[in-house]
Amino acid sequence: MDRRTLFKAGAGLAATGIAAPALSQGANARTLRFVPQANLANFDPIWGTQYVVRNAAVMVWDTLYGFDDQLRPQRQMVEGETTSSDGLTWTFTLRSGLRFHDNEPVRARDVVASINRWMPRDPMGQLLRAINQELVAVDDRTLRWVLKQPFPKMLMALGKNATPMCFIMPERIATRFDSFTQINEYVGSGPMRIVTNEWVPGARAVFQKFDGYVPRDEPASWLAGGKRMLVDRVEWTIMPDPATASAALQNGEVDWWETPITDLIPQLRRNRNLMVDIADPLGNIGSFRMNHLHKPFSDVRIRRAVLMAMSQEDYMTALVGEDRNLWKPLPGFFTPGTPLYTEEGGDILKGPRNLDAAKRLLAEAGYNNEPVTCIVAQDQPITKAMGDVTADLLKRMGMNVDFVATDWGTTGQRRAMKNPPGQGGWSMFHTWHAGADAINPVLYNAVRANGDGAWFGWPNIPAVETEVPNWLAATSLEEERQVIGRLNRAAMDNVVYAPTGFFLAYQAWNRRVSGVVKGPIPFPWGVSKT
Repeated sequence: MDRRTLFKAGAGLAATGIAAPALSQGANARTLRFVPQANLANFDPIWGTQYVVRNAAVMVWDTLYGFDDQLRPQRQMVEGETTSSDGLTWTFTLRSGLRFHDNEPVRARDVVASINRWMPRDPMGQLLRAINQELVAVDDRTLRWVLKQPFPKMLMALGKNATPMCFIMPERIATRFDSFTQINEYVGSGPMRIVTNEWVPGARAVFQKFDGYVPRDEPASWLAGGKRMLVDRVEWTIMPDPATASAALQNGEVDWWETPITDLIPQLRRNRNLMVDIADPLGNIGSFRMNHLHKPFSDVRIRRAVLMAMSQEDYMTALVGEDRNLWKPLPGFFTPGTPLYTEEGGDILKGPRNLDAAKRLLAEAGYNNEPVTCIVAQDQPITKAMGDVTADLLKRMGMNVDFVATDWGTTGQRRAMKNPPGQGGWSMFHTWHAGADAINPVLYNAVRANGDGAWFGWPNIPAVETEVPNWLAATSLEEERQVIGRLNRAAMDNVVYAPTGFFLAYQAWNRRVSGVVKGPIPFPWGVSKT
């Protein structure tokens, strides 16, 4: 029985009640029961970049600015800002009435400490850190940031939804834990607080409405506007098995499933109690992420051999099935349909795949049967599907595959390690990047190549990094496009990572739930139940 048949059969049996999960049937209209994409194994949105952590974090921590559904940064915790005529000094004033979940007021010094903790881990934060002259609290509601050179994308940096976001924490937490140490106290000022005594990693996470939160007096739009919680409680139930999650949704035991797999969509659509729709029109970019520090992928020729042999169609078919409306080939790194999309330098991913040429390139590079440690999360359908394709691909190329089947939480921990693969490290892992995060090079941590400051895999490619300040300095869209063309070519020539294709994903929810919007995050504000 193949994977798709197994899922369909399992879901069908479960829907009859034979395999229904043991969930509480007494939840009322004030509780939103949600099945997230993966387990919430850790909960530090600065230390790591997993979307599941970010998606929980937006409930608990707030940000100074937030992207709206047009990808424009809007004020959130900030009441107003001013900029000096030379563009070097920014002054921010916080909204009155902001409070943390421990009922302490949010002060400017909390913001300063939070920004200082965020900057080393974020691509835009690193740019700001390099030109930072002074960041100080002037009084409880005012902070001043003096730069050595202008940074016109400041509001984008502070309001972006790409991970890691600049979440604001109490000073005592932000200063006690550096950027590379996980926090163990989860106090924010967002519309929900995590109920720590009900958080069981691998099983559930619970969030309770924070009565002290004062939303902005504006309509909500993604991370902007008034974040009004219309339910008192959000319960995340971890269900790594898609058939079980499908059955729970159909039986009314959960209200909203973030990532139903494509194989089960026809069945869900036949249930008149459910709604099914594309989660985010900006879609996702699949990623085969290689470790540039250690053999075999420290050699660019071996990374290029992967590009020569890999079939994006194989990856996308495994991921979303035969519906060509759900995926596109992607001979580049930026989101299709957005202003900076380019295929410059992407010819290596076009045309028939050349396994023989890839094998020759491996031999030329001196590949000597070194193990390729593939870290593949089995509880995340996206990574599992791509991991199976990769294991087969590398074996056909003649590589020695060390397939490590694990979970997404462990992947998040292990990929941060720089040890050699045989000493607890890794050679490659799979992930994906939201299309909303891949629209320009300063938002997009996965395409950056600044060595130790880069994302996991730590590519060091000056030809890529040279173009980042050029993009920031561009004065027209045409100039921006020229810069991105050069950047895309350099990233492809040096294989920052291997894109496996562009794909759309679904979400599904019960019709008694209203207010679900499309976007890169399952936004809980504005969502209600009847």
